[in-house]
Amino acid sequence: MALDSRVYRLVDDPSNVYLVDDGDLTLVDAGVPGSAKPIRDGIRALGHAVVDVDRVLLTHYDYDHVGALASLGLDAPIHAGEPDATYVTGAAKPPLSNAKGLMQRVLGRNLDFPDLTSLPVTDDEEIGDFRAYRTPGHTAGHTVYLHSGFDIAFLGDCVRESEHTLQPMPGWLCADSDRNHESIKKLSERTPTFDYGAPGHGDPITAGASAVLRRVAAGL
Repeated sequence: MALDSRVYRLVDDPSNVYLVDDGDLTLVDAGVPGSAKPIRDGIRALGHAVVDVDRVLLTHYDYDHVGALASLGLDAPIHAGEPDATYVTGAAKPPLSNAKGLMQRVLGRNLDFPDLTSLPVTDDEEIGDFRAYRTPGHTAGHTVYLHSGFDIAFLGDCVRESEHTLQPMPGWLCADSDRNHESIKKLSERTPTFDYGAPGHGDPITAGASAVLRRVAAGL
């Protein structure tokens, strides 16, 4: 599915995986382990090879967003907010102090760790033509990426799409639901206007996405 002439959704089940072609090739998130083949096939269908990918932007560490990293055949750095950037390499493990961490630990037993460089992302950092917005709550390292040139925000799991609008992820799926709500509010205040909103789950919002996000924030 093409969201724009240079932005594509490669996989949509159980989570969305996007590819951005702005002169560099950027993979946004990486699905579950079984997503590797459809991701590779999607990249090839667009006239590229997996080794052409220049970077991976991870919105966060979760089984359904990092699962294919180890088996895709990538030769590119991974960008992610801490502590998620450390979890993805296996250098540290999620805490057992909350249900989210326990879930990540259990599902993580089914993951292989990618032999790739993981680069911690700081708030407001520019990565190519993307700007990173740290949005902790769903996970401690959750990060949203805004590509201003293409007018699109990759929202990860701080929100999800349902019935043509956005809503916060359910509290039981978050490490800290209150913090996630605060992050949504701050994100809606900090970002410039963007037309497209690409969540980790559900269909992308293809018009007025920043206004939709502001309405969500106003209701929290």
